[in-house]
Amino acid sequence: MTDISNRKDDHISLAMNAEHQGVAASGFDQICFEHNPLPELALNEISTQTQFLGVELSAPIIIGAMTGGCDNGDMINQHLAEAAEHCNIPMALGSQRAALELGLEQNVRRWAPNAIILSNLGATQLQQHGTDFAQRAVDAVRANALMIHLNPLQELIQPKGDRNWNKVLEAIQQCCEDLSVPVIVKEVGSGIGPSAAGKLIDAGIAWIEVAGRGGTSWASIEMARNESIRERKIAEPFLNWGMDTVALIPRLKQLDNNLKLIGSGGVRHGLDIARCIRLGAQMTALAQPFLEPALQSTEAVVEKISILSEQLRWAMFLTGSQNLDRLTVAPLITS
Repeated sequence: MTDISNRKDDHISLAMNAEHQGVAASGFDQICFEHNPLPELALNEISTQTQFLGVELSAPIIIGAMTGGCDNGDMINQHLAEAAEHCNIPMALGSQRAALELGLEQNVRRWAPNAIILSNLGATQLQQHGTDFAQRAVDAVRANALMIHLNPLQELIQPKGDRNWNKVLEAIQQCCEDLSVPVIVKEVGSGIGPSAAGKLIDAGIAWIEVAGRGGTSWASIEMARNESIRERKIAEPFLNWGMDTVALIPRLKQLDNNLKLIGSGGVRHGLDIARCIRLGAQMTALAQPFLEPALQSTEAVVEKISILSEQLRWAMFLTGSQNLDRLTVAPLITS
């Protein structure tokens, strides 16, 4: 087993541990909808449908990036992909770096021939290998878009992580210009603020996934993996580093009202999905909440998606929002 696949296996097992969830507080519980005791609609009249990358979807939910290149990654991805196909929602792959470098077969289209599939590579891989590497990732799974993840804090704490981030923005811009599909840029738990978002917009990205703090802490996970006492001491003050998803979404919408946003980072359930939509995101993404079902079966993942969708519908019902457009203007109560 290679160092990369060992690391991916570690990531799966550690992500299951509650110790690495919500290390920094999320602001979702501070968002309070005004309860509407007169919804004036029936629950079965509510539509959670939306569009993403030109495709009609059943709900604004993306199965977030989780795994690639580890021993049980194929089983996890099969269950996720089959559920995405069944439920008509998109699926983001975990990093494809290992699969590409090790020459592994990427089977996701066997399980999800029609679903929206998002390729995934780290920004430093593009910096090091160029757009040809990115196009290989896209072609390997016939992806609808490429997701580029930004993870400088994780790389600092990760043993042998990438610490040279020169010309990363240039590499992203080159991908936007050269690739055959749209480019989505995401963080992994520290958030993308207005300054970085403005540069990404100028570079030509199609969507930003906010990925603020409050969900899985990759800083905490990498600290657990790092055997260097010195580096663990250096990393300790940074476990709460980053920006909150709830604070970021409105600020990014103020920066550019036309910016397409995916709300993620600490999204726990369908009520948090509703909160993201109300704050200004068009889509949401969850990863860790799908991990335990994905280790069980496709049916378990389908049931998880069904519960999330029904929770979203309840939030819409209790705010009198028949569709997602109405949800975006549902009244909030401020303390």
